[in-house]
Amino acid sequence: SSPVSPTVPSPSPPPTLSLIVTSNGLCPISKPSLPPTWADMDECEYELHDCQPSQQCVNTPGGFHCQCPDGYRKIGTECVDVDECRYRYCQHRCVNSPGSFSCQCQSGFQLASNNRSCVDVNECEMGAPCEQRCFNTYGTFICRCNQGYELDPDGFTCNDIDECSYSSYLCQFQCVNEPGRFSCACPEGYQLLGTRLCQDINECETGTHQCSSESQNCVNFHGSYRCVEKNRCLEPYVQVSDNRCLCPASTPLCREQPSSIVHRYMSITADRSVPSDIFQIQATSIYPGAYNTFQIRSGNEQGDFYIRQMNNLSAMLVLARPLSGPREFVLDLEMVTMNTLMSYRSSSVLRLTVFVGAHSF
Repeated sequence: SSPVSPTVPSPSPPPTLSLIVTSNGLCPISKPSLPPTWADMDECEYELHDCQPSQQCVNTPGGFHCQCPDGYRKIGTECVDVDECRYRYCQHRCVNSPGSFSCQCQSGFQLASNNRSCVDVNECEMGAPCEQRCFNTYGTFICRCNQGYELDPDGFTCNDIDECSYSSYLCQFQCVNEPGRFSCACPEGYQLLGTRLCQDINECETGTHQCSSESQNCVNFHGSYRCVEKNRCLEPYVQVSDNRCLCPASTPLCREQPSSIVHRYMSITADRSVPSDIFQIQATSIYPGAYNTFQIRSGNEQGDFYIRQMNNLSAMLVLARPLSGPREFVLDLEMVTMNTLMSYRSSSVLRLTVFVGAHSF
């Protein structure tokens, strides 16, 4: 047999040149040389493939294939977008886009680091519009108000509650509404006792009066005070003590007058319930065989008071009708002492000044 001749590869074609005319003459433009016939040809690089514009060319040894980019799938010869939202990748809301998708969260939530889950947003730390107090809840927040305020229908604003408009019994005298609270006020001459009651200021004890210490006594009553002269005795009476005037038996003018006048002062509140015992009269001297009677000698022209005698030695002054104030009554309460066996009769007067305050407290 004849010897086998070795196969000699064909020589590679020379690289092709293109010429372009420039101001300097002809310049060659090189194109990539085709590989040797025994090397793999990258059809994708030399655009020798038939992949669609929507596809990606992938070179393989001795060939190539067309594939779709991420987010697409091949249907026939075309790449069609994959709707990832069908697979429920997102916790709340999925938005499909060409070749991809994104997750969104409902109001009150934000995307977690995995870009799929939703986590609660603490609106209270992010400037929620609550005027006073904010409480974070899952997916939202709620506003609350401090004591003394109520939440407006807008859910954010706090409005002051006018406590004074709800009841007339919050304060004894006057209710004063303030932002978030209320306070009680008292009239002149009174001070607040606790938080709602009013108490008379005793100017005589606190030293806030204007009475002369030498010639006057300070008499306190509900809401104010009065300066009275220490010597209130008028002729023919003579002063025997701070509040007692005596009519000497040796003086002819005293024969038809009470033997003594004692000055007393008291204060009552306005609109006091009746009948009401307000002052007790007590005999200071006891005479054997004597009989005492008590009466209102003067100052009760309207019948606002009456006397209830309790026994031979004492009687009670009773308020018969409710009184409004401020008013002042001067009542002469007389005790008449009689002894029929000795044909003895005498009288003494307790001159009681009754101050009626302007208020019922």
